[in-house]
Amino acid sequence: MISYIFSENISILFAALLAISWYAWLTKKPSKNTPPLPPGPRGLPFVGNLPFVEPDFHRYLAKLSNIYGPIFKLKLGSKISIVISSPSLAKQVLKDQDAICANRDPPAAGLALTYGGIDIAWRPNGPEWRELRKVFVREMMRYTRLDASSALRGQEVRGMVREVHGKVGTPINIGEHIFLTLRNVVISMLWGGTMHGEDSKSSIVIDQYRQVVDEMVELLGKPNISDVFPVLARFDLQGIESKMKKLLLWFDRIFDSEIAQRTKVDQVGEENEDKSKGSKDFLQFLLELNLQGDEKSSLSIIQIKALFMDIVIGATDTSSTIIEWAMAEMLQHPETMKKVQEELVEVVGNDNIVEDFHLSNLHYLDAVVKETFRLHPPLPLLVPHVPSVSCTLAGYTIPKGVRIFINAWAIQRHPEAWEDPLDFRPERFLLDIGKGDYSGNNFSYLPFGSGRRICVGVSLAEKLVVFVLASLLHSFEWKLPEGAKVDFSEKCGLVLKKTKPLVAIPFAKLTNLKHYN
Repeated sequence: MISYIFSENISILFAALLAISWYAWLTKKPSKNTPPLPPGPRGLPFVGNLPFVEPDFHRYLAKLSNIYGPIFKLKLGSKISIVISSPSLAKQVLKDQDAICANRDPPAAGLALTYGGIDIAWRPNGPEWRELRKVFVREMMRYTRLDASSALRGQEVRGMVREVHGKVGTPINIGEHIFLTLRNVVISMLWGGTMHGEDSKSSIVIDQYRQVVDEMVELLGKPNISDVFPVLARFDLQGIESKMKKLLLWFDRIFDSEIAQRTKVDQVGEENEDKSKGSKDFLQFLLELNLQGDEKSSLSIIQIKALFMDIVIGATDTSSTIIEWAMAEMLQHPETMKKVQEELVEVVGNDNIVEDFHLSNLHYLDAVVKETFRLHPPLPLLVPHVPSVSCTLAGYTIPKGVRIFINAWAIQRHPEAWEDPLDFRPERFLLDIGKGDYSGNNFSYLPFGSGRRICVGVSLAEKLVVFVLASLLHSFEWKLPEGAKVDFSEKCGLVLKKTKPLVAIPFAKLTNLKHYN
């Protein structure tokens, strides 16, 4: 990481010179009546603690927390960050002072990805963000909307089962199949399952889709001089912003094509009539808001595309990541996999396929998913919160505009909150259902965050993850290749991924072959 930030590019030398005035402002001594900043490691002039940061940033912050306590400061370039590593302090940020701490400090890559930060993830807290969130939840995430798209999800998941069945007895990259399935589910839910002008299921398009998404997520988590020295942001010294804009163009062309097809004058009336008789995809809902919404609830075309990017990243990359971690844990703990499969036989039966209505009765599988989220949260530091005004937290001053990292990874492994915290034990969520509350009311468990900035796609993620896992485990037995072991090493960026892809061998489990067709 350090070698990446401090390359031999001569332009980097200007960072120190241009940051002097900013550094001097930050290090002004507070007045006697102002509480001090939290403790933290000493840094170097101008660059702060950047030279000492370790690649696994979430683990590095957890290590510093053991030294400086559950709240400490870290200077990254010219910017101060506050790190929270306890449930009680997380509660103060995410609930008690939620209205103050609900702002964002979008990275340059995030702004480029979301058309200037007009999406839900990066838009500043305020009336426009609240209205956008309300529209998204009301029109896209409520259960009636999700239920209406269950047939689309079922069709794509059964397609995954069919593809995997064609490779029984041979090692497969589980993550690739999961990603492809979720990609098809997302496209089906967004605009009905096709991409105009090209074969959306051709190997070329599939490979491009995954490559573009992977590169986008990598850029979002990459250390960027523009983010730690904002005065240099306009120079884009590492080219991260320009790379992200080029990647966005790939999706932008697809979005524009789908929107143009849907809004053609000679098709709108007929298509809306057809859709009104059955399930509507998300694009139709959003275009209706664009055409018919009032001044407050109307969405512009560019806002629709920004929302699409939120869904593409959230529902494909983060969801496929957690499913791969869950499969890895069950391959490591075959007794857990056996219990899940026994539950599936009891709830679904051997002569049926997994359907949407089965999911609410898969309690043990749900516990497995919750335990996977606990040990492997896709966003280990959530999305940083930013106070809109200076405030006090645990007796320390938290200046306006600093980034507050909530180390959910560390909180969810804290021995004071979790018995045997490093053990994979899904049963803990059966004994105490409240522990696995996705709504953010348990501040020892924050896989989706909490407060007004909680992930708006929780209900969709929950359905997708359980549905895909249930289908894989109901239809197949899974074994590791001869002599192989599960690798649990992590690759930390914005999303916490496995370093090495999970490879396993599927064996047909169902006696009725029609369920594989």
